[in-house]
Amino acid sequence: MLIALILGAQPQFYPKDLNIMVKTKIAVIGCGYWGKNLVRNMSELGVLVAVVDSSEQAAKAMANTYNVSALTIEEVLADSEVDGVVIASSAATHAPLAEKALRAGKHVFVEKPLALSVADAESLAKLAADKKLTLMVGHLLQYHPAFIALLQEVRGGRIGELQYAQSHRLSFGKIRTEENVLWSFAPHDISMLLAIAGEPPEKLLANVTAQITAGIADIATLHLDFASGFRAHIMASWLHPVKEHRLMVIGKKGALVFDDSNPWEQKLMFYNNTVPMGNGVPVAQKGESLAIPLAQAEPLRAECEHFLNAISSGSPVRTDAAEGIRVLEVLTAAEKSTKEQKAVKMSEAKKKYFVHETAIVDDGCEIEEGSKIWHFSHILSGTKIGKNVSVGQNVMIGPNVRVGDNCKIQNNVSLYKGVSLADGVFCGPSCVFTNVNTPRSEVERKDEFLDTPVGRGATIGANATIVCGHKIGEYCLIGAGSVVTKDVKPHALMVGNPARQIGWVSHAGDKLGKDFVCPREGRKYHETKDGILEEVIFR
Repeated sequence: MLIALILGAQPQFYPKDLNIMVKTKIAVIGCGYWGKNLVRNMSELGVLVAVVDSSEQAAKAMANTYNVSALTIEEVLADSEVDGVVIASSAATHAPLAEKALRAGKHVFVEKPLALSVADAESLAKLAADKKLTLMVGHLLQYHPAFIALLQEVRGGRIGELQYAQSHRLSFGKIRTEENVLWSFAPHDISMLLAIAGEPPEKLLANVTAQITAGIADIATLHLDFASGFRAHIMASWLHPVKEHRLMVIGKKGALVFDDSNPWEQKLMFYNNTVPMGNGVPVAQKGESLAIPLAQAEPLRAECEHFLNAISSGSPVRTDAAEGIRVLEVLTAAEKSTKEQKAVKMSEAKKKYFVHETAIVDDGCEIEEGSKIWHFSHILSGTKIGKNVSVGQNVMIGPNVRVGDNCKIQNNVSLYKGVSLADGVFCGPSCVFTNVNTPRSEVERKDEFLDTPVGRGATIGANATIVCGHKIGEYCLIGAGSVVTKDVKPHALMVGNPARQIGWVSHAGDKLGKDFVCPREGRKYHETKDGILEEVIFR
């Protein structure tokens, strides 16, 4: 068939039997600017059974045109006859709709971007994998015959070692007021360049201009640097007076140009241009130009067929969730570069935690999502910090310290080897943990470090000192300036030097009265014969 001829060495990406695909039933969610094209293609392929749109009038008009049902999202997801959905609604709805569809057991083809955050996209990828469903992203140009041929030429070595690429996506047309040009236009170019490079960029620099709507970029440039030495440049605009959809890829043995504005016989050109050295001086040597033959095909039709084939055969998709995530990572880094007005390293942009530029995190540390490391702090090798931890200014942690989730470590605190914090621990400003009982500057005693475990939910007040080797019980409260020289019971209220217990505190940290009822949460406690506080659980 035609598509197999276009793809050449990669026929596995496309359906071999359209009769199998016709048995598949598809609903399209979103019948607007781009969705109407997906509706048309799915109808022509004989698989469209329903359309959905936020405008009831638009949905009914499309349904009448293609003789299918106009349904709600809930009706589509509840219909066991619907095998898959195509999501072409606004970008902000992509992730929530895709999640609902996957949970309902539907295969999903979602237009770009897959989501508005990498975290949401990763959640969708895991959900699709767990349910063994197809999740495909609409990076259309991956299915264009000219780009497929270009990629084959690059991988076949026709232009030699890659040096530079430039992609322009310029036009004068629909002005978006919800998503900027980076998120609306550039995903196509990023997708192609990542496929060409075969690696993620090492760093990038983005510049944007908002001319029409404040805060919504109309013009954007993106510079990508790869570890291999390959570099790429993207320019995107919907204010350009001349339409230009052109990708140029330059290697040491020539160049390839994919210009989608040209007729089919000139959409993909090879230029045999080289720059040899002549007497130690580079010399531009212009060679012949050659059109690369292409079989004509509508990229969107090929993309739709690809999705249907994946459903019927279980084969992988070219633009899967992993590819969508890679594009989102670049877009996220571009947003960071725009905000900070400087080049950013992808390794930093991909992190799901924050490290202030004055802080130091040694190699070999593990820091989980949502945590923040603030000014002049130092996290030493081997340290593991959980989720949503706040590390204040001038804090030192490590080496090999464990910090649980949701901890707050205020300014000027040091957590040495041997200290471990369970979830939800609060360390007040300038509180102190020791790690050796008899330190000497000139005597090495690293083998004498003592363990100091701090239990879940414990609070250590400002300027308090915890002498090493003692267990700090969960949900206890150490008063400001106290010096702890012995184990602390769970829920104990400790004050003084040396610290002594003067009462009990609840899970919420409130001091308990004679009735042992928490004034904040109403939880009731009692003291056991062994002198331990327990919560009274009514059954």
